Amino acid sequence: MARKDKGHYGKKHPSDRKIDQKLAEAVQDRISEGEIACAAAFKIVGDLEVSPLEVGFTIDVLEIRVTKCQLGLFGYNPPKGFVKPAESVSPGLEDAIRKALVNDRLSCAAAWEIAERLGIGKMDVTAACEALKIKIASCQLGTF
Repeated sequence: MARKDKGHYGKKHPSDRKIDQKLAEAVQDRISEGEIACAAAFKIVGDLEVSPLEVGFTIDVLEIRVTKCQLGLFGYNPPKGFVKPAESVSPGLEDAIRKALVNDRLSCAAAWEIAERLGIGKMDVTAACEALKIKIASCQLGTF
């Protein structure tokens, strides 16, 4: 959800769905200045062995803004253009990205997997996508 939706993140979920208290406590323990960094959210995923979407749901219901996307897509200043398009994209990286596209978009999870497999930074994948004019979609936490 966009910044303009701040304070209304929970509205995108069914009102009868309840949060897990242990998960809520873990999220609240990692809040800084009313926000939680993507990396902190994924630390919870690993520590509690829960899905990223479950952590994202909890963050939304608690009306906490996610910052510092590990792909560099949001939560930084300046907000636009944090990750610049790569000057060049290696054929191997371009091939990996194009093979992972679904409906002409690269999922967040696929971007992470490509970065891991190729031994490069996640934001390097984003920079390549920017250069190739490919959108990244389907945040693992459900923010976009």
